[in-house]
Amino acid sequence: MRLIIAEKPSQAQKLAAPYPSKKKKDEIEIAPCTRFPEGAIVVWAVGHLCELQEPSHYRPEWKSWKYEALPIVPERFDYRISKGKSKPFYAIKKWLHDRSITDVIIASDAEREGEAIVRLILRLAGNKKPLARLWISSLTEQAVDRGFAQLLPGEQTIPYYHEAMSRACADWLVGMNASRAYTTLLKTIGIEDVFSLGRVQTPTLALIVNREREIKQFVPEPYFEVEATLQQGRGTFKAKYTLGKTTKLKSREEADAVVKRASGTATVKAIDKEEKIEQPPFWFSLSGLQAEAGKRFGFGAKKTLDIAQKLYTKGWISYPRTDSGFVTPDEATLFPQTKARLLKSAAYAGLKDVLTEDPSKNRRYVNAKKVSDHYAIIPTEACGDVTRLGGDEAKLYDLINRRFLAAFAPAAKLEKTTLDLLDGDDLYRAKGTVVVSPGYRQVVEMKSKDVELPALAVGDTVKEKKVEVLSKQTEPPKRYTEGALIMAMKVAGKQLDDEELIHIMKEVEGLGTEATRANIIDGLKKRGYVQLQKKELVPTDKGRLLIDVLGDSILASPVMTAKWEKRLHEIGQASASAAEFIEQAKKMSIHLVEEARSRVEAANPEGYTIEPKRYGKKTARPKASFGVCPSCGKGLVEHPKFIGCSGFREGCRFTVSKQVLGVGLAKDELLQMINGGQSNVHTFKKGEKTFNASLYLEKGTLRFEFK
Repeated sequence: MRLIIAEKPSQAQKLAAPYPSKKKKDEIEIAPCTRFPEGAIVVWAVGHLCELQEPSHYRPEWKSWKYEALPIVPERFDYRISKGKSKPFYAIKKWLHDRSITDVIIASDAEREGEAIVRLILRLAGNKKPLARLWISSLTEQAVDRGFAQLLPGEQTIPYYHEAMSRACADWLVGMNASRAYTTLLKTIGIEDVFSLGRVQTPTLALIVNREREIKQFVPEPYFEVEATLQQGRGTFKAKYTLGKTTKLKSREEADAVVKRASGTATVKAIDKEEKIEQPPFWFSLSGLQAEAGKRFGFGAKKTLDIAQKLYTKGWISYPRTDSGFVTPDEATLFPQTKARLLKSAAYAGLKDVLTEDPSKNRRYVNAKKVSDHYAIIPTEACGDVTRLGGDEAKLYDLINRRFLAAFAPAAKLEKTTLDLLDGDDLYRAKGTVVVSPGYRQVVEMKSKDVELPALAVGDTVKEKKVEVLSKQTEPPKRYTEGALIMAMKVAGKQLDDEELIHIMKEVEGLGTEATRANIIDGLKKRGYVQLQKKELVPTDKGRLLIDVLGDSILASPVMTAKWEKRLHEIGQASASAAEFIEQAKKMSIHLVEEARSRVEAANPEGYTIEPKRYGKKTARPKASFGVCPSCGKGLVEHPKFIGCSGFREGCRFTVSKQVLGVGLAKDELLQMINGGQSNVHTFKKGEKTFNASLYLEKGTLRFEFK
């Protein structure tokens, strides 16, 4: 009898569905059948049942957060059963050691994390039985049965396990050392908070902070355009004054002069028409789906992945954690079946006459060389009716279905027209587009922004209804939305905004993987590094401070982290050494600990307000850095009524009150006093006496200088 280990209960039920089976408390029993002549037992994990040991497992001194105890670099890495996960672990272990079990089938998600989840269970449970691997991208009954008929040898997918373990160990090393180093050192300059740093999350945060810095430093430059509203018959259209290849004028005077020269009419000088063929879009990879769902519906990256995972578990779409927008020829054989099933839905029945193409032979969609682990996110041959869903789930499913069906429609044909008009010697240019044949646009319900120009001939004269100056200015870069950040992570922050180019590129060195990017962004929000403001990611003071302190550290470099991702991918392809990679990670961790001291010593924490996270019911008050304590050299922090030294537990009693004799002192005055200067002159009242004075500090004691 064979033992099948799934990643989660819902997946286990799908794996047993094609066969006669009976569900019990901790397993599903498959009766003897054609596929399993001796029957089979399906058991399941509940996500990760095993995890890396804590630092204190290796050395007692690594339990507390002390800079002096760093670096934390174990000789080997040990694992343990995750807290609260012992019951499912021992349910699997019981069957692994049952004499009736002949071999084991790893049937978790067909990717690196799925591989690691089950192989770690096998490792801790002491399995010695032969292994096979189920590798499928769909949970339909047909796909499941085909997968069990074509099982891979267990040793074929073990490089994915090595990749996952290398990733986990490297992240553990960098996270443990960098987080403890910067958290403990920042406390010495008055920043009382926990700082989490990571191999992928920190360079991702750097992308957001650096973009914000570009926006803050951007100096807008004014420019002017002259726009004419032209009338032809009862309709109007707009044209812009053009000088050379630009419509931008540097001065208002120049623009006013153009308006002054306007005669009231313009003559058509030239008409240029160009036919453009617009191909249907590629199918979705996960990052493409997250970007589009964010743009259309405002979905966060994690929300998109969570909904897609539900649709996959239903068996309605293919595996969502994919980096490919293509499918293999084998999957293409199911296109007619999937298309026919979708057209049974009232939502798509009206598209039947539009879907005249066959994409199964089109390399724009079917290309085995561009599929690594999983193919594009498309509906399966067992897809359900979108009308049975509601809300956000229906929106995302409809988006996936329409993108798939668009490949069955012809390309859109557009006619782009450029119209040149002369008013005296001044050239005005109008641009418009006519949709000759909408093609696939009817399927994806694309909102057209095309401008249609009136039918005119060279020599025709049109009336200038209005000629006006438009005052404009250059605009700063845009903040990242979650979808835009996902695409930026995919190319390690390089300026590569063309989704089609990203699809075509043979190799892209990115931050994280398709499966992890959404969680990285979610983690940045939960740790207080970024906030969502009108769908845009804005760094907090905590996030900006961390990246400013790191400076040009390798840990904040998206390009360097992307190179690590490339090496991890090579480990998964069995073309690079996991042991060598871990040695590199150990050396990097030691380097990060050593450089942290000099970077924090050189940091200037003034101007950042850090709000420590809540722990239980107690809430730490907001604390703002006020530089260095003049008494002991440690950091000064802000309290509601005074500025105090962060070394008060060590005996330093330096404080400066925010209010003296009923007079409140501003932040800049307090900073001046701490740095050896004086406050502004204030009127104080003590008893019946009133006097004017400024304040200063002498050996930590408040003094008045009377005026």
